[in-house]
Amino acid sequence: MSKNTIDIEKQLSKLGKEIQQFVERVVPGVDNEGHFKPACDITESDTSFSVLMDLPGMTKKMIHISLKSRVLTISGDRELYLDDEETLKRSERKQGSFSRSFALPDEADAKSISASFKDGVLTITLKKTESDEESDSTTIPIK
Repeated sequence: MSKNTIDIEKQLSKLGKEIQQFVERVVPGVDNEGHFKPACDITESDTSFSVLMDLPGMTKKMIHISLKSRVLTISGDRELYLDDEETLKRSERKQGSFSRSFALPDEADAKSISASFKDGVLTITLKKTESDEESDSTTIPIK
């Protein structure tokens, strides 16, 4: 994959995210106030990609990670538990089910995926594969 292709993909991804945020602000009836949507960062180094997701108040058992057709999906459910004698007077912490999906870049090695969870932060790491730009192209003979 060429550098220009990667730059175009990044710009299209950024544009798509901006359009989605605009629609969510403008369309009436869309209420995302009560839904839990964990914050996420994606980092890249020379040797790997990492997804870092804030999941405060959750445990490993509450989180599900799957990889299918080069799409990484992280899902879970964060609930508020009250004792029998407690009543909720004010609620500012978001709760509920969530699911976030990410398409893996071509140079991410899906077989090398690993995950860790510490201090409410989920970290998923994928090593990069050795890429050969010529391997992405195929020459088709003309008959």
